[in-house]
This record gives sequence, structure tokens and C-alpha cells, in this order.
Amino acid sequence: MPSRLVIGVDIGGTKLAAGVVDRDLRVHQRVQRSIEAKDSATLLDTMQDAVQELVKGSPAEIGGVGFGIPSLIDRRTGTSVVAINLPLDQLRVEALMAERLGLTVAVDNDGNVAALAEHRAGAGAGVRDLLMLTIGTGIGGGLILDGEVYRGAIGSGAELGHMVLALDGPPCQGNCPNHGCLEAMASGMALTREAHQLAAQRPDSALARAHAAGRALEGALVTELAHDGDAAAREVLELIGTRLGVALSSYVNIFNPELIVLGGGVMGAGEMLLAPARAQIAARALPPSRDVVRVERAHFGTEAGMIGAAVLALDEIDRRAGGAG
Repeated sequence: MPSRLVIGVDIGGTKLAAGVVDRDLRVHQRVQRSIEAKDSATLLDTMQDAVQELVKGSPAEIGGVGFGIPSLIDRRTGTSVVAINLPLDQLRVEALMAERLGLTVAVDNDGNVAALAEHRAGAGAGVRDLLMLTIGTGIGGGLILDGEVYRGAIGSGAELGHMVLALDGPPCQGNCPNHGCLEAMASGMALTREAHQLAAQRPDSALARAHAAGRALEGALVTELAHDGDAAAREVLELIGTRLGVALSSYVNIFNPELIVLGGGVMGAGEMLLAPARAQIAARALPPSRDVVRVERAHFGTEAGMIGAAVLALDEIDRRAGGAG
């Protein structure tokens, strides 16, 4: 009988989240690690350490591990080709981690696995066509088209965070050669950049006072200040939500999804981002696609990537079991 327990590992730009997950997608144990990897060997060590800690503490045998990684993947060779924010370039992560762990391993793009989780048992359960963005340090994307994960010709498709919004916009992050990508305009890093600029322009704002006190102007703090009524913080979130909505309008026109799911840490701002994003879709997207699409937060919240990585592992275990039969 295929294993009932697997480990899902979600690797972001600044942290790793992993958990022991059963076939009902309940999480039994969790670990987190900060990612400060300057080289691939250190990053792989961090991944291995997190998994081994969970294996040791698991209430039952672990059948496999799934990894969601922030990288374009060439599925012909199993190689992580381009990772914008982490040292994963030109690594066969699946083979390397299988050798290190001695377990069944499956690897996919982090946006793909988050979309898989939401489609299988989250906000998109029962939906045939959905699009997902994970908005954190960067912006990951995933597509479910006609009920299946869409990966493109070689497995590197659905990099939705790297659609250009502004031809001469700010440089994108990490290894991306572009300017004005959605990731450069509406990610957590973009939010922080805009918060610093507005704090300088509004010295009497709570945003500026927080910055002067040495607090990091990241998404959680900006959201807190906005909830408390600071106009500058609200303006930052409205700007990010508006840019997000402009991109979503194009996705609606291109893919005609029934549902758009938004996850990642930045979505802690909730309706302060969603309302301006929905307004842009209503104003810019074409009917009839505009009139049928729904925009919702991820059911699994910031754990969508971890849950999706576990689903990836469960599917791989079942595929191998079926092949053996």
C-alpha cells in the first residue's frame, strides 16, 4: 500500500517551510529554516537538514519528499535551469536530493505546486481552469488548464511573475535580465521599495516614524500600519494592488480562467490588495472573461506551496506503484 505520509518542502527567496503531510493533506509536523545560502551546496544542506529533522520526528514511515523550488525547470533533463533569487542554476535537484535522502523525491516549480494544492483541495477544488500567483519576496505563478498543471514545452512555462508591466520600469530581481516585470512592480520587495519612497515623502506619517525607529518596512508592518489607519501605508498597498490588477487583467484576457488564486505572505494585506486588484480587472479585462472570473485568497494561505509539494510526492509514489503493478 502506498505510504500515507510524505514531506512537502516549499523553498522561497528567504525561507524554507516543510511539513509531514498525510493523504488527506493534513500537516502533522512543521519546520522552518531561514535561507541565507550563498552557494548551492549550502542550500542543499539546508534542504536535507529540514527533511531529516522531520523524518526523525515523524509518527510513521515517510514514503517520499516533494520540493517546490523557485526555479525554471527543464523537465527533459530534470535540471533547475534558472533561479532568480537562489543558487539553484544548472542543478539536478531531484537526483541530488534522492541521493542525499534515500527517499522517493519529486521536484517542480514552487508556483506550480502551490496551484496544484489549491486545485486539488483548496480554493480551486472542482475548477477546471485556474491561475495562481504566490506573492512573497518574488512572484511565482502556476496554471491549471483543463484540469492539468500547465508547464509548457519543456517544463519552464507559467513564469507569470515575469510578465513585463513597464517597459522602462525598475530592474527585476536576482538573475532576471528584465525591467518592469510584475515581480519588480508588485512583489514583497517592490512593496518595501515603495514604502521607503513614500516614507521619505511623508515625514509625518506612521510609515515614516516606523522607518525612523529602525523598523523594517516589510509587508507585515505596512499592513499593520494600514489597518491602523495610516494613509501612507494604505497608499502603498493600493499601489501594489493596482499594479497586480493590471497584470491580472492581461491574464484574464489570455487564459480566461474561472478562478484566480492569490497566495504568499504579501496577501496578509487581504482586501487592501484585493479590492484595487479587482477594480482593475473590472475596468481593463475584456468581457465575457471579465464577468466570470473570481479572485480569491489561497485556502492554504502561506502553506499552499508546502501542501502542493506534498501532493507532488504523493502523486509520484502512486505513479511508481502503478508502474510496478
